[in-house]
Amino acid sequence: MSVDWTSAVWKRRWVGLGIALTIFAIDQFLKWLMIGPLDLRTVGQIELVPFFDLTWAENRGVSLGLFRADSMEQRMMLVGVTALIAAIVFVWMLREKARWDIAALGLILGGALGNIRDRMNFGYVVDYADLHIGTFRPFLIFNLADVAITFGVLIILARSFFFSDKDPMNDPSLLDAKDDAGDAAPRKT
Repeated sequence: MSVDWTSAVWKRRWVGLGIALTIFAIDQFLKWLMIGPLDLRTVGQIELVPFFDLTWAENRGVSLGLFRADSMEQRMMLVGVTALIAAIVFVWMLREKARWDIAALGLILGGALGNIRDRMNFGYVVDYADLHIGTFRPFLIFNLADVAITFGVLIILARSFFFSDKDPMNDPSLLDAKDDAGDAAPRKT
């Protein structure tokens, strides 16, 4: 059985991979700006507007600073676990057919790869985005990779509530999709 790399489903998967690479590249560029030209590590904070600052933070854990990894062994274990999760997301994306699910998985994969690279290179994830209302901070300091992961998960959750059975008759992103065997999804009449 050969795979038609130009099929509608594979075009969607290529777009998903493109989204992942784009998120990864933009995330790494922004972190380079924070570390290099803006020297945020030394400056500490740059006030931009009354509700958003650039603030240096080193996240040595995962979400909300949980599972803090201070030693090399803990860091490598955290890299291994997050790399395994990223690999699962990658395989899921390559098996998925729905356009929006593929795009969401691309967001998650790109964000995960950006944070994994930070952890491998620095021992922590570079965070810099500080959204606040006065002194109230509804979120911890975050980065673009975190935003991509969050939006990707929210899209998948929202779609699972509205399109739980992935029925092509109810989910327009599955119409005209062919699987790897070349079988077409049924058309709406």
